[in-house]
Amino acid sequence: MALFSWKEDYSVNIREIDDQHKELVAMINELHEAMMQQRAKDILGKILNRLASYCASHFATEERLMQTHGYPDYAAHKVKHDKMTAKVLALQSDLKANKLNLTVEVSQFLRDWLDKHILGTDKKYSAHLNAKGVK
Repeated sequence: MALFSWKEDYSVNIREIDDQHKELVAMINELHEAMMQQRAKDILGKILNRLASYCASHFATEERLMQTHGYPDYAAHKVKHDKMTAKVLALQSDLKANKLNLTVEVSQFLRDWLDKHILGTDKKYSAHLNAKGVK
């Protein structure tokens, strides 16, 4: 059973970014399902690898759009992206060091990403980019 379902509240009204955010929801649900089946440790490395790739491509997309369309809070948003990327890399490092309870930490990080970053930080650029014709 899925932990999260995509809902319109998550939409930034930019198809490319919404599609990428849906990938994040899918990763959250995949990890949750694995946790429920007691097999989270088996897939955690794969999830973190996908998440690292996701950070690179997704953040590049957002940052390109923000820069191209003169989003005034770009610098602060980029700092948040850099911190999130660093957190993903730290989680990968922790996994290699066999840190205990890492699955729960990753799950919470992903939920916070959805609830705080997308619903908070990303929603702030949405209106600006939409007003510039980005859909």
